[in-house]
Amino acid sequence: MFEFTERINTMAVHAKVTRDAYLSVVSPDIANFALGCPASETLPVEEVREIAYELLDKNNRGVEALSYNNPKGLLQLRKDIVKYMLPKRFIYDADPDDVLVTQGGLETLNMVCQLFINKGDVVLVEAPTFMQAIQIFELFEAKCIGVKCDENGMIIEDLKAKYEQYKPKMVYVIPSFQNPTGATTSLERRQAIADFAAQHTDVIILEDDPYVELRQNNESLPSIKSMDKAGNVIFADSFSKCFAPGVRVGYVYANHEIVDHIFDIKTATNSHTAVLTQMFVAEYFERGLYEDHIKKAIEVYRKKFDAAVEAVQKYMPHGTRYHRPDGGIFFWVELPENAPDTTEMLTHVNEFKVNYTPGAGFFVDGSGHNCLRLSFGNMTTEEISNGLQRLGEYICANMK
Repeated sequence: MFEFTERINTMAVHAKVTRDAYLSVVSPDIANFALGCPASETLPVEEVREIAYELLDKNNRGVEALSYNNPKGLLQLRKDIVKYMLPKRFIYDADPDDVLVTQGGLETLNMVCQLFINKGDVVLVEAPTFMQAIQIFELFEAKCIGVKCDENGMIIEDLKAKYEQYKPKMVYVIPSFQNPTGATTSLERRQAIADFAAQHTDVIILEDDPYVELRQNNESLPSIKSMDKAGNVIFADSFSKCFAPGVRVGYVYANHEIVDHIFDIKTATNSHTAVLTQMFVAEYFERGLYEDHIKKAIEVYRKKFDAAVEAVQKYMPHGTRYHRPDGGIFFWVELPENAPDTTEMLTHVNEFKVNYTPGAGFFVDGSGHNCLRLSFGNMTTEEISNGLQRLGEYICANMK
C-alpha cells in the first residue's frame, strides 16, 4: 500500500469540499451555484482571439510567446500592473521589479507558504474564509485559527486576542467582497490591521484582493498594503475573476527581499508563468480595453445580485440572514438554526435540483452547517430565481 505524506491527511477534509465543488453536478436541469466562475458573457473571447492572431504572426512576437522568459514575468505586464492596477489600491510608488507574475492567485499563496510556513505554525484567517486557502495552509501543516468577523471584516479585538493566545506566523485576509461572505473590510479596520502589522513585525499579513475590480457601489478603499510601514504586508491579486480564469495569471507585490525569495521559489516550481497568457493580459491593457471590460462585468453582476436578493427574500425561510455585497461574485446565506444541515442537504440535490457550496467548508472549526455560499456567474437571472425557488421550498419543507 502507498505511504502518503502526513500533509495529505492534514488537508483531507477541506480538500474533499473543494473536490466536490469542482466535480459538482453539471446536469443541465440542475442549477449550479457551487463554483466561483465568472460570467461567460464577460469573457473577452473575441478580443483575445484577435490579440492571439497578431501575437503569433511570424513577423510579430510568436517566438517570444513560445519561449522562456523572466521568472518575474513579462516586463510589459509588470509595468502595466504598476500603472493600471496598483494605483487603484492606493499604491502609487511601486517598482515593477517588486512585482512577480504568478500562475493564478493560488500559486501566490503556495509560494508565500513555502517561504514562511513551517510545520505547526499558526495562520489566523477570517471566519469564514476561502476554503482553498485553508487547504493550502493545511498542506503546509500549519494550524488555522479563525478570527471573528462581521460585515465590516475582521473584528480587531479578536485578532489581537488570537495573536496573544497563538502567536501566529501569518494573518490571511480578503478585504474586498470576501470569499465566501462578500463582506468588505472597512477603512477603519484596514488601518487597524496595518497598525497591527507595524506593531508585530514578526507576523506576515497576506492580503488577497482578487475581487476588488468588481465594485458596484461605494468608493474604492485603500489596500492594507498601501498603509504598510514595516514591509511585512504581501499583496496578492489575480486576473481570474476580472479578466478570465483560463489565462491563469496573477501577481504578488511585496518588498524587494520577499520578492527575491519568491523569485527563487518560482524558478524551482515552474520557471515562470506562461508567456502567451501574460501577453494576452498585457495587450488588453495596452490597447485600452480593460476599463470598458470591467464596466461591462460590473453591470452583468449587478443584475444577477439583484435577482439573487429578490429570490432569497421571497423563497428562503423566515429568519434567514444575508448581506448584499457591494461587489464581487459571491453571496452568503445564513439559514435559521432549525434549517437542514447544508452539508447533509447536498446528498438530496436531485430532489431540489440545485447545487451550492455548503458553509462548513469555509470554517476551520467545523461550524457553519446552517450556511451556504452561492455563486451565479454563469447563470441567467431566470435560472437564479428558479433555482433559489426550488432550494427555498425544499428548505422550508424540511425545517427541523
